[in-house]
Amino acid sequence: MNISNDHTQELKRSMKTRHLFMISLGGCIGTGFFVGSGYTIHEAGAVGAIIAYLVSGFIMYLTI
Repeated sequence: MNISNDHTQELKRSMKTRHLFMISLGGCIGTGFFVGSGYTIHEAGAVGAIIAYLVSGFIMYLTI
């Protein structure tokens, strides 16, 4: 297997503002889910929480 090094491409290692914004937004949403799941498990129990997450995940899947 011959690999030619004539056409090497380098990756850019810079992050734009939109990338940082999306990472921070994902962190906030993830934290909200983590804190909210404690309340859900307390109110519905472990099985109820799993069923709720499965139903909401299925609805999100249908939305996409």
